[in-house]
Amino acid sequence: MAIEKMGSQVTKPKLIWLNILVFSLTFIIAIVGVPIYAYFFEFETSTTICFIIATAFCGMSITAGYHRLWSHKTYQTNAAIRFIFAIGGAFAVQNSILHWSSDHRVHHKHVDDNDIDPYSAKKGFWYSHIGWMLREYQAHRYTDYSNVRDLQKDPIVMWQHKNYLLLVLLTNFGFPLLVGLLNGNLLGSLLLVGFMRLVISHHVTFFINSLAHMWGNQPYSNKNTAKDNAIVALLTYGEGYHNFHHAFQYDYRNAIKWWQFDPTKWLIKSLSIMGLAHNLKKASEEKIAKSIITQQLTSTKNKLQALAMPDKEEIIARLHREYDELINKMAVFYQLKKHKLELTKEQLAAEKKQILKQYLQIKQEWFRQRAYWLSLVNQYA
Repeated sequence: MAIEKMGSQVTKPKLIWLNILVFSLTFIIAIVGVPIYAYFFEFETSTTICFIIATAFCGMSITAGYHRLWSHKTYQTNAAIRFIFAIGGAFAVQNSILHWSSDHRVHHKHVDDNDIDPYSAKKGFWYSHIGWMLREYQAHRYTDYSNVRDLQKDPIVMWQHKNYLLLVLLTNFGFPLLVGLLNGNLLGSLLLVGFMRLVISHHVTFFINSLAHMWGNQPYSNKNTAKDNAIVALLTYGEGYHNFHHAFQYDYRNAIKWWQFDPTKWLIKSLSIMGLAHNLKKASEEKIAKSIITQQLTSTKNKLQALAMPDKEEIIARLHREYDELINKMAVFYQLKKHKLELTKEQLAAEKKQILKQYLQIKQEWFRQRAYWLSLVNQYA
């Protein structure tokens, strides 16, 4: 319960002063100190390069490590890679793997539930972006790790959890100081590699909880607020394709088209090619296609429901029948596509023609029905 009533008074959850101080001071130092330093002095090229590398390291440790590896277990990797991600997560100062993953699993299980979802977007941008971390809205979050018992079996997760504060201090002060001592630009390194890198790491991740639930489209599902947005994907190492992620959270990808920006997916795939990651999980083409068509059906039906038109229910019933026919055709197509892998070369040539014919029929049927549904909407709009 976010707010409790005591008699006629309303009491808010306690402020978490440590979080408030960390977010406030680092932000002020970064936005004031970095421009002033850049104006009167200049950052060494090596400092700028280290800033870029450190920022990417923090970001990818969260997206590829905290998120897709530990929270959703979309792939597996060895102890060395897990250790690197654990260090990067502490460097990013976003709580331990255990705590972060626990929060995130609750978010997916109860997405948009204002009483349970830790960072429900339905409470507004400020709350989902940062406000949820400034008060003890759900104090049990800091003690109840019953939903991450599997992660408690990972020695690296538990090592990082027990030594989190020490690792935060060592990485956030040690690395910038080391860079500064090596290039003789100590203050510049602390400002850029230390504070600015941390602020960017924070708010890039926070955009996934806020912007990715508020800005974009929903090609796969409208059952929650998650959106797909290419611009947010550019800011968040590929996490902006959030509608797909909430529809298929077990998939190691967020972007499924080759031209979509998802460096986290590219990193995981690269690790797999090098033999450093395995068991990469993917949603089947059939499930993805079905979710797209189902969402199109829902969207068109909602538009029809909102219009004043004769025989509306009969038209919607016909739409459902055509949808069922299309789904059945898709099932046949994907069964044929799967079956072709078991054929000889001679059989494959003939089967390939049949599969291509079936595929073209499905595409034609889909475009025909889509055009028909949209014509109905436009006719009565």
